[in-house]
Amino acid sequence: MTSPSAGTRFDDLVRIMRALRAPGGCPWDLEQTLQSLRPFVLEETYELLDALDRGDLTSLREELGDFLYEAVFLAQIAEEAGHFSIGDALDGIATKLVRRHPHVFTPDGMPLAQAGPGLSSDEVVRRWEDLKAAERGVEGRVETSILSGVPKTLPALLRAYETCARAATVGFDWATATDVLDKMDEELRELRVAVRERDRDPQAVEDELGDLLFAFANYARKLQVEPEAALRRAADKFQTRFAAMERMAAADGVALKTLTLDQQNQLWLRAKADTAATPPLTQETA
Repeated sequence: MTSPSAGTRFDDLVRIMRALRAPGGCPWDLEQTLQSLRPFVLEETYELLDALDRGDLTSLREELGDFLYEAVFLAQIAEEAGHFSIGDALDGIATKLVRRHPHVFTPDGMPLAQAGPGLSSDEVVRRWEDLKAAERGVEGRVETSILSGVPKTLPALLRAYETCARAATVGFDWATATDVLDKMDEELRELRVAVRERDRDPQAVEDELGDLLFAFANYARKLQVEPEAALRRAADKFQTRFAAMERMAAADGVALKTLTLDQQNQLWLRAKADTAATPPLTQETA
């Protein structure tokens, strides 16, 4: 038997969402607003990222469903208020993708019969930004900077990364990753000075630390490493090793907090060796 199409299954999700919000539906769903759903959207986003980071395809399938549910939920509330439907949102993204990929589609959305000149990924990104700027002009949206489109609600490290990437589209960029390393060395020296003189200017420490972190984000971009993912991976690694330290201390009949720093460091080295011998979870092992 042929499985239902993705469109049919998406329609089922929309139908279920409407029933939940209909009179006599779920009291909790009926109470929700666009603003009350914000933390749930954020939570589902991070759970989706966690599944991606772990290469867990089973969890990824589930989290994608949860993520889509939040999108349908928001659109249903908007439709009830007479603003737009989920269908309008789908039309919008489909039209936008066609419009911003003139090297792939004709204006009416049909794939080009013959591929045009090959474009590099960087060239595609530059064209994308040019097309976005043109769209904003047509819509009458006055923006004084190409950086206006970077959401201020992004996690700070990701916002720094995206800000640098946008600036680079107009050529405002370091020539090489090594140049950014030199900038990081400069920022580190300035931070050291600010720390030594913090009694005179306490705010300078925060400012210089921010400049150093911003430079780190720019360096990650030059290396084509997404810094949020790299930092999450580092935090996961630390958490795994620290938990191993706690288990080792418990096995020895002592509390971790009663050990000297040198003794804790010895446990850390043991935990580091043990975790290094365990292969990371990948799509193949998930």
